[in-house]
Amino acid sequence: MRLSSVLALLQPALPLILGLSLGCSLSLLRVSWIQGEGEDPCVVAVGEPGGPQNLDSGTQLDQSDEDFKPRIVPYYRDPNKPYKKVLRTRYIQTELGSRERLLVAVLTSRATLSTLAVAVNRTVAHHFPRLLYFTGQRGARTPAGMQVVSHGDERPAWLMSETLRHLHTHFGADYDWFFVMQDDTYVQAPRLAALAGHLSINQDLYLGRTEEFIGAGEQARYCHGGFGYLLSRSLLLRLWPHLDGCRGDILSARPDEWLGRCLIDSLGIGCVSQHQGQQYRSFELAKNRDPEKEGSSAFLSAFAVHPVSEGTLMYRLHKRFSALELERTYSEIEQLQAQIRNLTVLTPEGEAGLSWPIGLPAPFTPHSRFEVLGWDYFTEQHTFSCADGAPKCPLQGASRADVGDAVETALEQLNRRYQPRLRFQKQRLLNGYRRFDPARGMEYTLDLLLEAVTQRGHRRSLARRVSLLRPLSRVEILPMPYVTEATRVQLVLPLLVAEAAAAPAFLEAFAAGVLEPREHALLTLLLVYGPREGGRGAPDPFLGVKAAAAELERRYPGTRLAWLAVRAEAPSQVRLLDVVSKKHPVDTLFFLATVWTRPGPEVLNRCRMNAISGWQAFFPVHFQEFSPALAPQRSPQGPPGAGPDPPSPPGAEPARGAPVGGRFDRQASAEGCFYNADYLAARARLAGELAGQEEEEALEGLEVMDVFLRFSGLHLFRAVEPGLVQKFSVRDCSPRLSEELYHRCRLSTLEGLGARAQLAVALFEQEQANST
Repeated sequence: MRLSSVLALLQPALPLILGLSLGCSLSLLRVSWIQGEGEDPCVVAVGEPGGPQNLDSGTQLDQSDEDFKPRIVPYYRDPNKPYKKVLRTRYIQTELGSRERLLVAVLTSRATLSTLAVAVNRTVAHHFPRLLYFTGQRGARTPAGMQVVSHGDERPAWLMSETLRHLHTHFGADYDWFFVMQDDTYVQAPRLAALAGHLSINQDLYLGRTEEFIGAGEQARYCHGGFGYLLSRSLLLRLWPHLDGCRGDILSARPDEWLGRCLIDSLGIGCVSQHQGQQYRSFELAKNRDPEKEGSSAFLSAFAVHPVSEGTLMYRLHKRFSALELERTYSEIEQLQAQIRNLTVLTPEGEAGLSWPIGLPAPFTPHSRFEVLGWDYFTEQHTFSCADGAPKCPLQGASRADVGDAVETALEQLNRRYQPRLRFQKQRLLNGYRRFDPARGMEYTLDLLLEAVTQRGHRRSLARRVSLLRPLSRVEILPMPYVTEATRVQLVLPLLVAEAAAAPAFLEAFAAGVLEPREHALLTLLLVYGPREGGRGAPDPFLGVKAAAAELERRYPGTRLAWLAVRAEAPSQVRLLDVVSKKHPVDTLFFLATVWTRPGPEVLNRCRMNAISGWQAFFPVHFQEFSPALAPQRSPQGPPGAGPDPPSPPGAEPARGAPVGGRFDRQASAEGCFYNADYLAARARLAGELAGQEEEEALEGLEVMDVFLRFSGLHLFRAVEPGLVQKFSVRDCSPRLSEELYHRCRLSTLEGLGARAQLAVALFEQEQANST
């Protein structure tokens, strides 16, 4: 009985046990077979007796009976030879040898450069990595946003020859395909890019609309230039040595015909309209034909349309093809959504696992209360989530346009769903909510008061809630100017008399963070004297600062710390920087610091990378430590994940070097990185807009960041900088500052005392002590 019960328990696992036993038996049997066969006679031992000792000498590999044994060759560098630093390329794409897919060359002329060529640029330029315009006009005036190459000769053969020579010389190693077209041709850019992506790049290809030479055989064909043609990189490389000979031997009034004859005579390659199953389709547009009424299959599937007589016709063609592409995209989306809906039924979650909208990621699921995405409330006139922390601010600019677009889209979708039975008209927006989901996009929830009109004309007011989603589109990399970490940084430290006592600590931090690691940076001290300070017979308040600077120059040979002395009754940050700016070249990268700044290698590198000449200025947000008397100390040796240490007893001195809490000080903007040329341009614009007494009054209430913000077209990048940590210190705000700067200074000082909970505890303890 007991045995039968055990077998009953093991019966479900019997197939598994039998399978494991059979697998182990077969494995052991195979191992015995392999050991019995001996060594593989087709493997040659490298570096062993009887095997080839030098594979580079051309010796035939002998068939030996020894197993192949890998041999590890250790890295060895001769210490007597000088070490050569490996030079890395500017871009990783160059180091990997990868190339862009397609370059488009447009042949234009003096008469059409500012009309048809501009229309081509506005319709297709954003679809291609590079778009060049070639003209024979010498000294042609280049329209904005276009790259024009002038050859100086308008002869057709010469223009085509020089164009191909320019493409080979400057872009032959960077692109796989070259598409040549005229400026009176409309190109369906997405289809052309997809065509180039489907073709193999290792073949000599001359693809376009084929045309026959007059009096030539059927095999001799060239590609019509009006409809454009595609040249492979390998074909361009083979054609380049024959360009001079073709230009002297072939006479033709048409550049496309000249190119076709050159390819046939020199390489024996003619034009084809189909390759690897890909057909190059084109459409010849009749005169005075309306693109909106054109619906033939040849037109709808065309890569290129020719001829285009004027720019307005180019834009009408672009509108027509864009609408067709949009309809095709919506049709594909509906088909994919239907497939997803059908397949979701077969999943374990069933229809409950179907997210809305279908095909987009589900909403972000927070794992704690700190990850909850908040909703911003708004109406048609105001938003209740303001950047400056105000409870209510006007809805304006791009935010107002965004809300208006969401309301119009909601009304359009409602009418599309319920027409012709009902037609809705918006009366007003009752409530609006929106939030940004990083996994999906911008979500909207709108409470709309609508007026519903039936087919019989009956009207009724309805309140409905609708949900919308503006999904994230394709992520694109924004082009940014190239920057390098080898740029020298010029630190500028303005010093007031009240800050002279803290200057030696800054100099020591500068020596440890900049001079010791030999950073490529310099320091200029700007000593600001008051009207009655440092005069004849009076003691120099900056004597200790000058002595500390001289001591650093002695400790670090070759280091020179420059200092400038100015006298000002009411020093302004802009006026002080004017003094320094005049004494440095325009390409100088300034790092404006304060006496509490502690620069280091990481901070300087981020200054170099984030400050871009002619493009962007960088003003970091430093981390301000709280007062050690209020903030609880955290033990640096505490184990990870341990809770906070118990607070120190009231009146106890903080431990030396113990870290305290803090915050990123958004009110302070005295630190910044920018180029001298950008500052001079903003300063000149300020002087041009404000003159005389108005300028003097404006300078009293402006910092350098305000100058860039109001009088410069540069991007202003402001972000937290964890490398800039400032110790707590009691800082006085000068009463001579403007009202706004004084308020920001006081707010920064008060918020830097401690967190709100810490201040509340200190206030409670003080009240308790006073009551007793």
